[in-house]
Formats: sequence, C-alpha cells, structure tokens
Amino acid sequence: MKNRNKEIVEFLQELSENNSKEWFDLNRSRYTDLRNYFIEVISLLIAGVSSFDASVSFLDPKKSIFRINRDIRFSANKSPYKTNFGAFIVPEGKKSGNAGYYLHLEPQQSFVGGGIHRPQANILNKVRWSIYENIDDFVDILNEDDFISNYGEIKGEKLKNPPRGFDKSFKYVDLLKFKDYTVIRNLSVTDLTKPDFVDVIVQNFSKMYNFNLFINNALKK
Repeated sequence: MKNRNKEIVEFLQELSENNSKEWFDLNRSRYTDLRNYFIEVISLLIAGVSSFDASVSFLDPKKSIFRINRDIRFSANKSPYKTNFGAFIVPEGKKSGNAGYYLHLEPQQSFVGGGIHRPQANILNKVRWSIYENIDDFVDILNEDDFISNYGEIKGEKLKNPPRGFDKSFKYVDLLKFKDYTVIRNLSVTDLTKPDFVDVIVQNFSKMYNFNLFINNALKK
C-alpha cells in the first residue's frame, strides 16, 4: 500500500486554515478518500499488533478511528472539525477504559502513544493499587531499555500530593500521583513518509506492550 500520510497532513493543514462546514463540504470527497486510506492503515496496524497482543485481534478498524467532528456544545472553540486523524487500538474498544495503542496524525504534532488518558476514578485507583502492590514489576517495565529508548518515561498530569489511602513514605510514591498513565513518542515528517511506516509504528507499539499489559491486568482485579 502506498504511503499517503503526506496527503493527510496537507489536508489537515488546509483544514486548520479553513475550519468551516462550507470548506469541508467542498472537500468532503477528498476527506472520504483519505479516511478510507487511514482505515486501511489501522487495519494493518491491528494485524501487526495482534502478533504480540492477541487481545486486539478482532477489532473493527472503523470503530478504532475517532470522528473528525468536534463536540462544540460546551467549548469556547466553535471550530466544527478536529485537525487530526486519530485511532485507538485497544482491547474491547475505545470506550472500554483499557490501555491501548494510539496513533495521531497532525501537522507538526504527530505521535504514537499508549496507556490510559484521563481514566475514571475507579480505573485510576485500580492502577495505583496495582503499582503499589507490584512495584518491582512496574519499575522493571519502566527501566526496560526498549521502553526508555522509545518513550523515556510516563507522561501525564500529576497530583501535588500523594493520593488518599497510600503511604506517603512509599519509596515510589511519585508513580502513584499520575492522573494519566500514558507514554508518547513524537513522529517526524521523515517517520510519516517512510515506505515501511506501518512496520515502524507496529515496532513502536510493541515497545509499550508490557506497560499496557500491566495496566490492563490491574483493571481485571
């Protein structure tokens, strides 16, 4: 399959400069064509991720992709469309609350990510307790060479103080303060335009597998 990510980024750049229903309607066929290509990419990514994480094997690529329409009901920003293409490959689907594999295409802001973003309180509490009770396993994952070279460290907003119910003297208490347990690796223009783009992204996703697995195992308890 030909890599058309440059076309997606160019479309999104134009959309960011002309974010209106009128412009979008005039370019709807172009969007539909690029979205169909993106669905193919996500289908290939699901197949690739399934080689090391069977829990995503039967996902529908169309249901893994986020809508381009923005929910503007409660937003001061009334632009009707997002200026990115995004997809979340996650066990049991986007609304499951599970940790998964995220691809984000946007001019100057493309990246791969994983983990859980802004989880509900009960989910967040399960993850924190699992970290607390299995700290050696979690620290080992964070110290893996592949994890560090690809993602460095956990990204996400943190509490100023330790969460309630946890020992403040706990050696790794800072790891319990996260409101999000996510990892991110930025993608350059060169990354986006590589002929083997899908293989590169699958490799990136594979480096976060143990991180996601730890979180998803925590949610089963």
